[in-house]
Amino acid sequence: MTASRTDRGRLLLLLALAVTVTVFTATVPLLRDWFDLRVYHGAIDHWIHHGGRIYDYRVPGTPYGFTYPPFAAVAMLPMALLGLHTAIAVALLLNLAALAVVLRILTGPAWRRYGWYGCALGACLLALFEPLRDTFSFGQVNLLLLALVLTDCMLLATGRQRWAGVGIGLAAAIKLTPALFIVLLLLAGRRREAARATAVAAAATAFAACVAPDASRYYWTDAMWDTTRVGRLDYVSNQSLQGILARLGVTDRAVWAAAVLLVLCVWAIRSRRAVASGEWPTAFALTGLTACLVSPITWVHHLVWLLPSFVVLVRAGHPRVAGALYAVLCTSVVWLWFDDASGIDGFLGSNAYTWITLGLLLWLPVGQFRSVRPRASRSTSTTAPTPRATAPANAILSGHPGPPSPTVGAAAGSAVVGGAVGPGRGRARSASSDPTGSTRPAAAKPQSSSARASSYTAKRPPD
Repeated sequence: MTASRTDRGRLLLLLALAVTVTVFTATVPLLRDWFDLRVYHGAIDHWIHHGGRIYDYRVPGTPYGFTYPPFAAVAMLPMALLGLHTAIAVALLLNLAALAVVLRILTGPAWRRYGWYGCALGACLLALFEPLRDTFSFGQVNLLLLALVLTDCMLLATGRQRWAGVGIGLAAAIKLTPALFIVLLLLAGRRREAARATAVAAAATAFAACVAPDASRYYWTDAMWDTTRVGRLDYVSNQSLQGILARLGVTDRAVWAAAVLLVLCVWAIRSRRAVASGEWPTAFALTGLTACLVSPITWVHHLVWLLPSFVVLVRAGHPRVAGALYAVLCTSVVWLWFDDASGIDGFLGSNAYTWITLGLLLWLPVGQFRSVRPRASRSTSTTAPTPRATAPANAILSGHPGPPSPTVGAAAGSAVVGGAVGPGRGRARSASSDPTGSTRPAAAKPQSSSARASSYTAKRPPD
């Protein structure tokens, strides 16, 4: 009877939370109308079926087109066989699969102990995370790239280095930002893995050059260096260091370069310390944070790279901090300063996500897990059985090859469920069925179907 009542209570709580999530997502973020996926699909269709050039395509009625490296277009060639609606369905399934891989790597098998209730609760909380919502709603590729990179993290953490670097190399060939993880491998002294990642990226790029030589020539000699293709730097969705400076009116590139150099120095020091402690998940989390900060453009949906940091915080015994920061990233709060980011409130509020990213880079726990296993060892009875050989699957949680302590495993297992404490409050925006229906010419491309939720500008598309 008690168990039945407990299950009914949990079911009622989940239903209430599901209704809350539905109402929230229907009123605050709104639908992005798979705009980026329409860019991908349109560019491939223009290239394959109409004999056009990849980088010449523009979504009808907009100035936005394809901005990724040529290998990304080659990897998306199967879309030429699909209609737009079928491509949307496939993209949703691929993103769901990538999210499942990411969560499985970050939490390990410990998620099973929470059963249906914990998984359902975690799904509701994940649905509130703005970068994740936008990745699905735009039809973006960030989750797929994160899954590729974290696969290498798992291989390194569990001592299976034979294929480590392949995922990073593929991700870097599809999008330039993940190339920073190759530098991480070099900092960690993993020259073989760094060479493998570089070779994979180079081979993929060379393959794309063979398939689409004109597009490759144009991208690497022109489009790559044309920063105006990406978008307006001061737009509120740009949550990078460059975005902060642009909103302050600082246009001197030397100032941005100095800020980037400082951030890279902090990252190098902290990442080396994490690797020295055997904490590969922490090192990869720090690298994802840094990539978001130093990239000239980091749209809100790019911040899915912050997910590993929340797991690290929970694993380190800071679930409340993780929950509070996660909640802020659920609120769409930066859009309150869509029209005007001036003043102290604009400086703080319009850059809220950047402050979180920078704070995580500076204060994410590093080097605190060496003593976890010895303490567990001392507190364990001498008659306790030796950990089984199958335990290395959990190594991603502890940052060391081999089984983690029960304390660490339990904390990491609750990372998704306990690491996000629910939605904050954002400002509702009116919807528009026209993705380019903004009356503000500087923000024509939608961050959502609402004019107030556009990630981009009328100048250029995102990367």
